Amino acid sequence: MNDTQFNKVLIVVNALVPPSLLAWDWYRGNLGANPVEFVLATTGVLTLIFLLISLAVTPLRKITGRNDLIRYRRMLGLFAFFYGCAHLVTYSIFDKSLDLSGIIEDVWQRPFIALGMSALGILLPLAVTSTNGWVKRLGGKRWQKLHRLVYVAAVFGVVHFYLIQKSDFFWPIIAGIVLAALFGYRLWVKFAPKVRSEAKA
Repeated sequence: MNDTQFNKVLIVVNALVPPSLLAWDWYRGNLGANPVEFVLATTGVLTLIFLLISLAVTPLRKITGRNDLIRYRRMLGLFAFFYGCAHLVTYSIFDKSLDLSGIIEDVWQRPFIALGMSALGILLPLAVTSTNGWVKRLGGKRWQKLHRLVYVAAVFGVVHFYLIQKSDFFWPIIAGIVLAALFGYRLWVKFAPKVRSEAKA
């Protein structure tokens, strides 16, 4: 097993630890007074964590010179989508019992739910087109433009996380700061060379 394969296995093992712990706590009845709410919160946070980590891969690769990091970005993004789907399934099946009218009413009355669903809706085509085959079909430039929508999903996710809180806003604010830093890095990479070249001229 080479280093890349080992690192991918390591990512998979670590990414599957949380659902394993959830399953174990569910089996032992340790999910608290409201197990559904606990699972909802856990899967939602994990979705955002993996999404932000996947967005951090490119800046880390350029800052550290570790070009091999790009090999793990797709896997991290797919885990974000996986936990987003788990979050939606928990909400729609275990919380709402697939009551479509109740879900629609919930979305209408609580816009943060609509934001969360919109974020997952954006991640769906990105997950589908994450393979090398789709890069060839769409072409590199079109594929990159499509996958920049991940930042929109991340913004929706952070706002969703913030609005769902009742009192403790510490972690949503931290997530917002991380996302703002990632945006700032992209803007710096895009505009700093132009500013430097204009200054020299």
